[in-house]
Amino acid sequence: MAAALHPKLLTDLRAGFAGEILAPGDGEYDQARVVFNAMIDRHPQLIAQCANPADVAAAIAFGREQGLEIAVRSGGHAVSGVSVNDGLVVDLRRMNSVVVDPEAGVARVGGGATMSDLDRATQPYGLAVTGGRDSSTGVAGLTLGGGSGWLERKYGLTCDNLLSVQLVTADGELLVADEDRHPELFWALHGGGGNFGVATEFTFRLHELSTISIAMLLWPPEAAPTVLRHYVDFIATAPEELGGGFVYFTGPPEDFVPAGLVGRLAAAVLLTYAGGEDEAREVFRPMLAHGHAGEMIAELPYAELQCMLDDPPGERNYWSAEYLDSFPEPAVDLFCARAADMIAPSASMHAVFPMGGAAARGNDFPVPWRAASWAVHPFGVWEDPADDARGKQWARDVCADMKPWSIGAVYLNFIGNEGEERVAAGLGTGNARRLAAVKSAYDPENVFHLNHNIVPT
Repeated sequence: MAAALHPKLLTDLRAGFAGEILAPGDGEYDQARVVFNAMIDRHPQLIAQCANPADVAAAIAFGREQGLEIAVRSGGHAVSGVSVNDGLVVDLRRMNSVVVDPEAGVARVGGGATMSDLDRATQPYGLAVTGGRDSSTGVAGLTLGGGSGWLERKYGLTCDNLLSVQLVTADGELLVADEDRHPELFWALHGGGGNFGVATEFTFRLHELSTISIAMLLWPPEAAPTVLRHYVDFIATAPEELGGGFVYFTGPPEDFVPAGLVGRLAAAVLLTYAGGEDEAREVFRPMLAHGHAGEMIAELPYAELQCMLDDPPGERNYWSAEYLDSFPEPAVDLFCARAADMIAPSASMHAVFPMGGAAARGNDFPVPWRAASWAVHPFGVWEDPADDARGKQWARDVCADMKPWSIGAVYLNFIGNEGEERVAAGLGTGNARRLAAVKSAYDPENVFHLNHNIVPT
């Protein structure tokens, strides 16, 4: 355990701090230290709730001077749940502003904003950018890891729409990285994660999207293998406006769920379409012909779609993923068979998402998984610690089953701590030397290492 900090040190830090400095015993400390994933329970010495970049620089400087391990928390939605015992958490969640310039079609987004903050700011202007699949996803972590979501087949990954990043380095320097300023750093920030500094603001290119249409189609689980084969064939010729996925989940008590599926395992196809309902229904038509047991078809604001599959904080989470070059019948059969091993009832989802389209055509950023055709994502969420071993094993078994069709790359935002080889797979082995050089230039002492870490050369 680290030595306690002298009270005068905290007094001096607080004196010039616009946000709040929380220590054990402070009224808001226990709430502030809790991370999204209930499997992770950390007790930092200090939580620096920053209000501006100057606070971020001051917190980093203080942590380094006192020899404290530094963790960075942005939106806070991550299976890794980065925090630290005895060290310092640089918490950006107060920095969640979003400023939209509808004429220029851009948004400036604070480093602590969530997708809910961003989507609700852009929605009134009929604009959007690829987000995650959950309104509580933090914009910073999503973007720095590449950024996968419902709109990626039409508008590319989140990072493909990134115009600039404001960053505080380990030395406390505030800089802006874009195509002209610090271009190597800007490249690395497209998939390299939080290795290079603390991102305090992002500027995104936005796209016109006044409405989105969805279809949620349900089947009993025994019908799933046949349905999934139809879905794979359907996606092969689907337009890029179409996204969504196939998922096993525990049927919620919603109006459109047949009584026989309420509270038990169900199979579902979620179809999303970047456009109006009339056009969407024509695109959806091939999947509407397979005898589904329940349906919901609607046209709604994109921000509302983001809230549909929210993963609530405070539950136990273990996720993994495998990215595939194809999804043939043997893979379909293995995928469907593993649904029997998932924890149900729970908020877990046994999912597969189609890739391709604009997501596959992006620039040569360190996101090698964009080349995949399919993403298999065992998304484990449960309440009882007694289910931990079972839930983890299910996710690992799913990935092991998919290995014969894997491209070897993986989206790091979809996994926790799975070792150095998986980090290398997420960044791309051909990018390793280049990323390490950027790390050496901006964080040579590896201050920011509580992440999918890139070791400086």
